[in-house]
Amino acid sequence: MKKFLKSTAFKKIVLVIYDIITLALGGFLTEFMLNGHEGEYYHVLGYSGVAIFITLITYVALRLYSSLWKYASINEAVRIVGATAIVLSINISVMVVANNAFDDYELLRYSWCFIFAFFQMLFAFASRFSYRFYRHIKGDYESLFVDNDEFTQVLIIGAGDAGVALIKEIRNTKSLKMQPACLIDDDEEKIGRYIEGVKVFGNRYKIIEAVRKYNIGKIILALPSAKAEDIANIIHLCQDTKCKIQTLPGVYQLVADSSLLQGIRDVEVEDLLGREPINVSLDEIKADLQGKVVMVTGGGGSIGSELCRQIARCNPEQLIILDFYENNAYAIEQELKRELPNLNLLVLIANVCDEIKMDAVFKKYHPDLVYHAAAHKHVPLMETSPNEAIKNNVCGAIILTNCAAKYGVKRFLQISTDKAVNPTNIMGASKRICEMVIQHANKLPGNTEFVAVRFGNVLGSNGSVIPLFKEQIKHGGPVCVTDREITRFFMTIPEAVSLVLQAGYYAKGGEIFVLDMGKPVKIYDLAVNLIRLSGYTPNVDIKIEITGLRPGEKLYEELLMDEEGLKTTDNKLIHIGKPIEYDEETFLSELNELVEAAVNEKDNIRELVKKLVPTYNYKKTN
Repeated sequence: MKKFLKSTAFKKIVLVIYDIITLALGGFLTEFMLNGHEGEYYHVLGYSGVAIFITLITYVALRLYSSLWKYASINEAVRIVGATAIVLSINISVMVVANNAFDDYELLRYSWCFIFAFFQMLFAFASRFSYRFYRHIKGDYESLFVDNDEFTQVLIIGAGDAGVALIKEIRNTKSLKMQPACLIDDDEEKIGRYIEGVKVFGNRYKIIEAVRKYNIGKIILALPSAKAEDIANIIHLCQDTKCKIQTLPGVYQLVADSSLLQGIRDVEVEDLLGREPINVSLDEIKADLQGKVVMVTGGGGSIGSELCRQIARCNPEQLIILDFYENNAYAIEQELKRELPNLNLLVLIANVCDEIKMDAVFKKYHPDLVYHAAAHKHVPLMETSPNEAIKNNVCGAIILTNCAAKYGVKRFLQISTDKAVNPTNIMGASKRICEMVIQHANKLPGNTEFVAVRFGNVLGSNGSVIPLFKEQIKHGGPVCVTDREITRFFMTIPEAVSLVLQAGYYAKGGEIFVLDMGKPVKIYDLAVNLIRLSGYTPNVDIKIEITGLRPGEKLYEELLMDEEGLKTTDNKLIHIGKPIEYDEETFLSELNELVEAAVNEKDNIRELVKKLVPTYNYKKTN
């Protein structure tokens, strides 16, 4: 019984009974206002049943029994007014018909209909908005008398629709122990005014002053449609406050998620890059992948797994994930099975350097498209194991390109790196050789398009700098930066993969696609920002230690070699580098010599790499 009394059905029944009683009361009050004690109340009694029936049907049609009235707003008010207008029109129509049908008899006067409509609307508003009004008064009372030390004072940046909605939701969710203290907005028309009882204190340059005045503990950015550059600038200003900084998701995510509070996330270092989100043609990508058998090597890695996610959403005939590390492969397999249960998914555990196994895989499954993301990529580790870099990266590329040509793969796309340009480490040099393998393979007989896509660092990938910095901050520091001036290009993993997929759509064969990575970022600045976002002061709470460049590491990366020209595509962020001419016979001879040396664990591997890649610069060791 207690469960029923708290149910939505019981609340609807109570509301219907309330409406019946108040509508009947409204009819008699109307007649009393018009005629006092001499009113023809039997007429009212006779017509009340009809008027109540018409009103209830109208309320049901306009969903006035289906709204959550504790969140009642302008939409509900408009529906009440609309329902009143509809009932008024019907009542007048009934009066006209009845009065014309009986010349010597008047059912009720038309003035009765209008006054009755007033009472109908009054009682409807009273019932629907009384609870909201009570909550508002109760909230004001609590803000005056409750111990504010229990509540975190919140500064909301953005006095637009998202900011207003956030204020309402925070007040309706008392369990969060948060209280909107003030707003910040750059619109001069809003500054100094009150929105939902909260003052717009000033523009972005008043953030620090507002934090001090209102004892702010948390800052929330309610700017879902703001430019990335503006958001980055505002976050930089907020960092000096030592407050916890959070942000609402983008405008498209807000549409998908009805709860603002559920969508709030901590500000990440990606928000500080100040770049607009990268746009790709989803229609082109989907048309390219739909109905195809697609294989992703290294499918469990950072880039490979994101390739699998985005490819899976394009309805391929089959997605084949090939990886040597079973834990990574298992993780992405379970994720895709959970998110896309109808996906035709196959996971294979295999080494790309196993020539017999690769031949068997291509022969059995005949992939249409191959995305080759399997590679050893850690620069310092490969410096101490150079032969492994050649065996895994170069030998793997040779074996896979041969299989792709042999079994008629439509397109083979090699994931490359900016470290292949004028390389100073064996990993980058091995990737440059892979690019040359791709260009050579494109000249082989057959219709396979062989292409490579070159880009810089991706934020949050396995072994990248940001997860490392976070781990160092977690343990109290120091945060280790190799050089104060070192810079890198950065892009988020989903952005990079989207561009890779669209580059594949543009492929004709033989190209090296170069992704526009935006402006290079100083790693030292990245460390400072990450420490601040974690709530600490750089070089006070958490030290930043300069450790010196590691073997094979250079101060800055390049995306093009001097010899390469640059041609744009329809997507201005995807460029095509002009292939560098080389003697193929010499290349194949030196390539075979390199592979043989790597397999036989020779010590002269760097000298042999230098013959293939003249731009490779390395420090000779004794």
